[in-house]
Amino acid sequence: MDTNISWNSRKRLPTPLKIFSWRGIAGLILILFLLSCAEVPLTGRSSLSLVPDSQVVTMSYQQYADVLKKSKLSNDAAKVQMVRRVGARIASAAESFLRESGNGGDIALYKWEFNLIEDDKTVNAWCMPGGKIAVYTGILPITRDETGLAVVVGHEVAHAIAKHGNERMSQGLLVQLGGIGLSAALSTQAAATQELFLQLYGVGSNVGYILPYSRLQENEADRIGLVLMAKAGYDPRAAVTLWQRMNAQGGGRSVEFLSTHPAPTNRIANIQALIPEAMRYYRKPQ
Repeated sequence: MDTNISWNSRKRLPTPLKIFSWRGIAGLILILFLLSCAEVPLTGRSSLSLVPDSQVVTMSYQQYADVLKKSKLSNDAAKVQMVRRVGARIASAAESFLRESGNGGDIALYKWEFNLIEDDKTVNAWCMPGGKIAVYTGILPITRDETGLAVVVGHEVAHAIAKHGNERMSQGLLVQLGGIGLSAALSTQAAATQELFLQLYGVGSNVGYILPYSRLQENEADRIGLVLMAKAGYDPRAAVTLWQRMNAQGGGRSVEFLSTHPAPTNRIANIQALIPEAMRYYRKPQ
């Protein structure tokens, strides 16, 4: 039902229809939200979660395998080991974080995998639901070392454990299908859910691309990501200089990471404000 009705059109509607159009749809959305809420760890925000996590993760595994099949994986042993070493520490911190926040049951959703894709022109990294991570060699000159890489990987893993992918799919389905079509789409795992996933995470070329998250989701990933890297033994204060380097790089040429992770000056200021909280979790590795 089209809710974008002009004011003049609405005035001509019979009273019962007006009530159904607005109060009915608002009530339906409220019921769906109340019945399908998830809580984002650390921030405590309620997010819409209409799609079963298992379904999102299954689609993620399939898409990740497709990306790897179409990509050239790096054979630089030292760089590959660094990516997987940082990834393993962040993943361990993420699982600890989930247990401590009362979300230990979600750990089974994550089958962590970290791969380095050989592409020096692509300055990017991403994490799909279920813990499937790709780092491109083009971002390594900017991250410079393990700590810089931990900033990026921690941020991407934060998106996954905050279930931002599920939230975006749920919002998209609600907009595209409405309350009536949504139930049928989810119960039959219709092509609509697969199509929306591909729109958000799909690739039409040999490189992975994830559509931008909302500013709210980015802020949450910044906050949670700093905590994850701190728990993993990486100094979260390095996030400030990493984003400064990323901004400087973006001024010289197109940086794909900045197209999905904008880093203006005020964002760096926000990260600086989050450092004291993250430092409470930081323990230097022995």
